[in-house]
Amino acid sequence: MIKTTDNTFAYLLHDVTRLMRKHFDRRATRLELTRAQWRALKVIGRHEGLSQAELAEYLDMEPIPVGRVVDRLEKTGFVQRRADPADRRRWRLHLTAKAHAIVDEMEVIGAALREEALRGVAPADFEALLRVLARLKDNLVALDDEPAHEQREAS
Repeated sequence: MIKTTDNTFAYLLHDVTRLMRKHFDRRATRLELTRAQWRALKVIGRHEGLSQAELAEYLDMEPIPVGRVVDRLEKTGFVQRRADPADRRRWRLHLTAKAHAIVDEMEVIGAALREEALRGVAPADFEALLRVLARLKDNLVALDDEPAHEQREAS
């Protein structure tokens, strides 16, 4: 195990994420979507047919604000709510053709930004970074599966 008292890693990871979002936002202004809206479109596109509750979980948002985001996306013709065949009280979210075109454009914007952000980074270094980040994510997800008393004992 790597022992460190240095918080540089977490701050650096946060700063990189914040800067990527900031630059994406600037480039995506012509799409006339809020960050919450384009994030919702991206998640729905990846998980077509998910419920609003599932979308809220993916976005790390409360259900009521997510409902408002979905309401606006539905009103502007980007999202369709379809009844869940197994539970009539639940709606499943699907992108419209109009939304697919926007998501495709978001992909182009994101690819260009990634290319610029990765300037000077060797492909092998980037692949190593992805492996490390995947491992960190797996470790953190596993913490959710541990009973609460085990987490406290480990602290």
